[in-house]
Formats: sequence, C-alpha cells, structure tokens
Amino acid sequence: MVGVSDGQASRREPSALAPVGGPLLSPALAALMEDVHAHSGAVYLLAPDEPVLEMAVMAGLPRVFAAPWERVGLGAPLPVAEAVRERRLVWVSGEEQMANRYPRVAVVLPYSFALAALPLACADTVYGAVFVTWPDSHPPELSGRERDQLGAACDRLATRLARAVEKSHPVGPEPDLPTPGATAAMAGTLGSGEAVRMVARLPYGLCALDLHGRVGYANAAACELLGMPVGGLLGTQLWASLPWLNDPAYEDCYRAALISQHVTSFVALRPPGDWLSFRLYPSTSGLSVRISRARAVSAMARAEPRHGEATTRLVTISHVLSLAGALTEAVGVQDVVQLIASEFAPTVGSQALILLGSQGGRLRVLGHRGYPDAAIAERFDGEPLTAQIPGAHVLTSGVPAFFESRRQLEHLYPARRATPDGMAAWAFLPLIASGRPVGTCVLAYAEPHAFPADERAILTSLSGLIALALERALLYDAKHQLAHGLQAALLPHSLPSLPGIEAAARYLPATQGMEIGGDFYDLVPTVGRAAAVIGDVQGHNVTAAGLMGQIRTAVRAYTTVGQAPGQVMRSTNRLMIDLGTDLFASCVYLRLDPARGRVVMARAGHPPPLLRKPDGQVRVLDLAGGPLLGIDADATYPTTEFALSPGSVLALYTDGLIESPGVDIEDALAELGERLAGSGDEPLDELADRLVRHTATAEERLDDIALLLLRARAS
Repeated sequence: MVGVSDGQASRREPSALAPVGGPLLSPALAALMEDVHAHSGAVYLLAPDEPVLEMAVMAGLPRVFAAPWERVGLGAPLPVAEAVRERRLVWVSGEEQMANRYPRVAVVLPYSFALAALPLACADTVYGAVFVTWPDSHPPELSGRERDQLGAACDRLATRLARAVEKSHPVGPEPDLPTPGATAAMAGTLGSGEAVRMVARLPYGLCALDLHGRVGYANAAACELLGMPVGGLLGTQLWASLPWLNDPAYEDCYRAALISQHVTSFVALRPPGDWLSFRLYPSTSGLSVRISRARAVSAMARAEPRHGEATTRLVTISHVLSLAGALTEAVGVQDVVQLIASEFAPTVGSQALILLGSQGGRLRVLGHRGYPDAAIAERFDGEPLTAQIPGAHVLTSGVPAFFESRRQLEHLYPARRATPDGMAAWAFLPLIASGRPVGTCVLAYAEPHAFPADERAILTSLSGLIALALERALLYDAKHQLAHGLQAALLPHSLPSLPGIEAAARYLPATQGMEIGGDFYDLVPTVGRAAAVIGDVQGHNVTAAGLMGQIRTAVRAYTTVGQAPGQVMRSTNRLMIDLGTDLFASCVYLRLDPARGRVVMARAGHPPPLLRKPDGQVRVLDLAGGPLLGIDADATYPTTEFALSPGSVLALYTDGLIESPGVDIEDALAELGERLAGSGDEPLDELADRLVRHTATAEERLDDIALLLLRARAS
C-alpha cells in the first residue's frame, strides 16, 4: 500500500504524508469521519477480476455488524453498490427510509441511524466506495458543507488510489481502526484513582464495555449483582460469561445502542429469581452499563436462554436475515439464480455457481453464472440422477458435500477428470424444501478453499432459505407457463387475410397476478364480408380467461350463421346470463363490407373505437350502444352504420390502453387520438407497436391490453 500526496497535505490528512508501504485507507477514513462527525464508516475496494466490492477497512463499529456486506455484488440493492453503479452520493436519512429503499439492510440492522455512501472514482475508473453513518439525531438532510467535505475527501482518496495503481503499489485491506480513546478528553478533570474509589462507593453496578462488548471495568456492586468475580468478567462479553444473558435479544440491545447512539435498556432474570435492570449508555468509544435490581417484574417470564458462541451466532443471524430479505423479492427461477449470483456467492467468496433441479429422473440445469463457457455448466443437463457425479448424489441423498481441492473431488468422482471446469474448490448444497429435495446449489471457487465447521454450518443453513425460494419459484414458473399457454390458446394465433382489409393486433398481459385476463379480439371472415370484435371480461384470472374463450367462440358461431350485428350481441348477452356467471363483459362488434366501404357497429359498454380518416383527422365513434353483457337478459343493442373509405384506419382497444392511475380518461383518449393521427400512415404493424409502446414499457400494468387495427384498402 502507498500514500501519495496531491499537494493538499494537512494535519487532518496523514495519508497524504504516509510513506510507501504505510496505510492509505484508514487515515483517510479517520479524517473523513472527523470532518463530518460520523460515528462509523468503511472503505470498500473493487475486486480485481470480479464485479464485487470488498470491505478493506472499517471504523467505529465491530466489523461483525457488517458481516453480510463484507463482499457486495455491484448489482446488489445496497447503498454502496448503488453509489458505484450510479456514480453519485446515496443518502439514507433514517430507519424509515432505510426500510423503504433498502429492506435487506433494515432487516439485519433495524436501528435508527443515517448513512451516506459515495463512490471512489476518477474519470472512467472506479476503485471502490465509502460509507459513513451518524446517529438518527443527524438532521434529515445533509448540509452543503457535509456534501462538499464528503465529495472532496472521496475525490482525494480516489486520486491517491489512482496514483498507487500507476506506480504499481497494490492497495489492499488494512486493519480496522482501533477504538478511539476517551482518556484525553477527561484529562485534568478527575484523578483515575479517585474515580475508581468514587465508583466503588455507588450502590449500583457499573461496567465499561468496548465496541466489541468486552468488559474493561466492573465495580464491586456489578460483580455482586451478576454473581461473577471480576476476574471472570474482564476481557469477556457479558453474554459469553453469563449463560443467563446468552440471548440474542440482549445482544440486540447492545447493537442498537452502538448503532443508534441512543440509551437502551432491558430486564433479565438472574436464576433462580432475581430480576436485574440493565441500562446502556453509548458513545463512540464504547458503552457504560448501569446495573440495578428491577422492581415490579415478578410476573414477567422469558424463554430459556440459548447457548453458543456469541460472535459466530451474530454472523449467522446477520447472513440469514440478509439473504431471507433478498429471497422474498425473487419471483421466478431466474430471479433466484440471479440473486444467488449477486448476493449470496460474493458473500461467501464463490466465483461461479450452478443451480440444478430434477425432472423425470434426470438433472436439469436451472441456471448458472460465472462460467465463461456456458457448455461447462450445461453439460450436466439431462444426466440421470443415478449418475456418479456429486450434483446428482447430493440431490438424491440430501447430504452436502465440500471439496477443498480438485484432488479431493476427483478422488471420489474420477469421472470429473475428463470434464474439468477450471475451478479448484466446490460446495454442493442440497436444496430441501417441505421435506423433499428440490435441487442442488453448486458453488465453485477459483482457488483451493477450506470449509471450516462454522462456514459449513452457515452454507447449509442458507441453503434451506434458497430451497424455499426455489420451490416457490418453480411453482410460480409452472403457473406462469400454464397461464400463458391458456391465454395463447384462447386468442387467435394469426389474423386471416381479407380482401380490402389490412389488420394488425397486439395483446399485453397485466404485470400483476397470473398475467392472464379476459381481454380478447377476433377477425372472422364471411362470404363477401368480415366481422371484427374486441371485448373485455371482468377479472384477471383463469375464470375470466375461460369465459372470454366461451364468448369469443359464441361470437364466431353467431357470425358464421349469419346473424346481424345487433342480434349477435343479444345472443351473446343471453348466453352469458344462461351460463350463470357473476362476471360482466364489454364488447364492440363490427360488420365490415369493404366492397361498399361501409361498417355496421354494435357496442356493449365498451370504450368507443377511433376512426382515422385518410386526411389524418381522428374521430371518436362514441355512438349509441347497450349495457354490458351479462346484466339484463332483455337488453337490446342498437347498431350504427358509417363509411370506411380507403386509407381509413379503425382502432379498437380495451380500457387497459387508456386507463392509468391519476390520468383523466378523456385526456388519455385524446393522447391516443393524437398518436394515431400523427402515425396513421405507417405500416400497420409499426403503428400497433407505437400505440402500445408507452404502456409496454411500464413497470406495472394493472390491466391487460388488447388492440385491433383495421385499415381499408382500395379494391
């Protein structure tokens, strides 16, 4: 590592004067935190050959608090990754905003604090990122001075990193910054000996904890209340020394106090029946704990304390909560694959992965990432579950397998010698959900990798969460495929070619629910004429789609036997009532006579078609009609005849094309008319794409959309 001066050295930037080989990141981080009065922070560096940010140094809090984010994929929805992707400062003002924007962080750290993240970048090169935090007493907005100081400090550090790269001085991880001492601030206020005597006289217990929760001092009253001699407390964490305090709820209070810098408290039962009150007073250097006997808590009861090593449990809980929050966002199988690649694999240091499932007694490759040649991963597709390969064996046995080197793997599975994948270590994790195996997650490492017991336990635990997400995703994909197959079967596969009429159609499903709905269209040829219909059955489910199919079939049948437009609508209306459904439908039916240039229209509560004339003028055909289909068995549907001259375009659509939250329906219809007027001379397929384009790109469509365009051609 190297410190490179840019001519702006000052007493608060020791990194500018650091000799070659001295620390570069930690002095810069310390100076930055001092400038903006932040109480914790970290510097990330971009991994050389991976789209991953790796934490290089942390200050102000134990690194275990940030365990799930020591390695962060650039695509992760986290502040530091977003700062790098968008090359800007990311500001999170508090707990509520963190929960709304970054729920994965809020799940693991549900405390009140503010955070700023910035990229470390020069010109077109990104070197890493920085984040700093404040207690929630910080104002809801960063001041202009703070923004300037943060930006300037990151620019200076990025410049030094660039110079270090130019001079081939590698910059890597540095030891985390030591806990700042408070002795200097107290100098001259009280003699240390007298302070100890004063505290010893107090009737309640006092303990001093460092940032890691280790006891640095305890008075006699504290030792008496806790039932532990001072020698058993010093240098240990309270929850590690006292089994009855070994509960994540108590550790959570310690974490909350440090991160939020708020006083926190809790009550705990010291067996057999003594209730003690703990009050934690935090600072940037540690915590002071006041211990006293609790009152009026005899009726309180707590669960039995848990046992285990505290630090390991904290790391495990953090990882589980982080991944659990991320997996709730996964919908389909490919979402799960992408999430594992961007969130899970970087955290555990894996460079590639394969997600395997099974179908018909054979392996199926559900997805993979990290292999430059897709054939390396896809060669497992179709292998029988009885094959002597670890992916199949782990899936059928439900027992994880860890191979620290290629030699270990090939010793048990000699067939792998013939198919090397360029990796050097592997973890094969069975994905078991609802008591049955649903797949195997294969994590591959570019270098030999040891799997100690705690890491194996974490990987196995997290694989259970992945299994649940994969089971849900497989079910969703199956339903999604079924819904799309049903929708495709109920709509025309193509439009017939008609003399004198050119036609184009588009259908877009809703983006919510099963992506299936009741919108339909059809074009039915008859002798010398044609019929066009478009409609919308209420609802977005299989029932609506099934009724839509019945209506479309009925309209086609009534048209084929020669019923007039009004009669077709009346017959369809009676059919819906006879079916006994509680759903309604809107519809527009047109009888086209291209030889005469005439159209007869009947309408049942449907949005009016648009007619674009050859001169570009657009008319809304808001003509007489009847009620929705399925309401009144005696309803009649009046018809209207109008001219359709060569070059004219008829636009039939469902309400999903013009309805959107917060937009007036008249304004939306006028906008559609303007787009039709301006582009009506384009080829009909291009015009159809243009009319639905603004809706097709929307992230959320509450309703499905059908569009049918008809253009009259000269005979």
